[in-house]
Amino acid sequence: MQCAGLLSTSAFDECGVSRGSVQNEVSGARMVSDLGGELLFDARTTKACVVDRSLLDREMAQRAADAGAEFLLKTSVSGIKGSSLLTRGVRGREEIPFRLVIAADGPRGSVARMLGLRRPEIYLGGVQAEVPCRVDPRYVELHPNASPDFFGWVIPVSATRARIGLCAREHAKDHFDRFIARYGGNCIHLASGVIPLGVMPQTYGHRALFVGDAAGFPKPTSGGGIYTGVRSAKHAAEVAAACCARGAFDDESLRDYERRWKEDFGRELDTGLKVLRMRQRMTPEEIDRLCRALNDPSVIETIVEHGDMDRPGALIRRLALKPALIRGMGILFASGVRQILTG
Repeated sequence: MQCAGLLSTSAFDECGVSRGSVQNEVSGARMVSDLGGELLFDARTTKACVVDRSLLDREMAQRAADAGAEFLLKTSVSGIKGSSLLTRGVRGREEIPFRLVIAADGPRGSVARMLGLRRPEIYLGGVQAEVPCRVDPRYVELHPNASPDFFGWVIPVSATRARIGLCAREHAKDHFDRFIARYGGNCIHLASGVIPLGVMPQTYGHRALFVGDAAGFPKPTSGGGIYTGVRSAKHAAEVAAACCARGAFDDESLRDYERRWKEDFGRELDTGLKVLRMRQRMTPEEIDRLCRALNDPSVIETIVEHGDMDRPGALIRRLALKPALIRGMGILFASGVRQILTG
């Protein structure tokens, strides 16, 4: 499992599965700057689910198999020759003809490289451990100063167990070792992975559509990729069905896929990337000031009412107009946020 396993209720609903994989439900979050500033908000209703990602994936795979999908386990694509995929795996080397490829091969996916298409522009390394520790199961903790490029997290699996991790562009393991030391050294599970940020310039072409992490669809504000992955997969399925019905697989026919996902969540990804770049320019002291500025009753009320893990743009626009934020961070900061959202 290379996933924090925290899904918004919307993302979980998009998966169309039972609640068998849900281990915990959270209603709020605590942001801690490590310099004294802290923010806590609680919606007092479930905002996200902590899931066993392996069980979630297994149920989705079973439903796909029931619908007619064929799985080739321990098999990878080694090349593309004309309109055939070259594979190698437990069944040896095979050549599989295709009309259209939907590339869902993750951040290290090779299909884009084989077709000569540009990849996402930013890659973060992530490290996460599951550890026994006492936590409040209602709240996710965010530690922005745990990483110079992103943030650290503490996700409660239960009152006595949590997933603790962070992402960074460089030296992720070193940052992680310092962060995890706060919680003792007893690790139940350790995983590392890569998160691509910044959508590839073209998500279609050469009889292929790119979805999920392969396209660079994880959200820059959180690194989560399930919501956009499933949404993009649904758009790809609809376009693929239409192309198969017409027998048309040229780039002009595939272009509708890019139009669909951009209308759905393209603006959110663009805004999120701008916000991430602004965050990466902030010093620990500025992050501390932001935590303190956000810890205002009117701001917290706005976060609870309008917060959305999958579509944070509307909340960010509202926060940029809050007097408490302008007082705490300065007019230049607030103006910069508004410029990002309108630029």
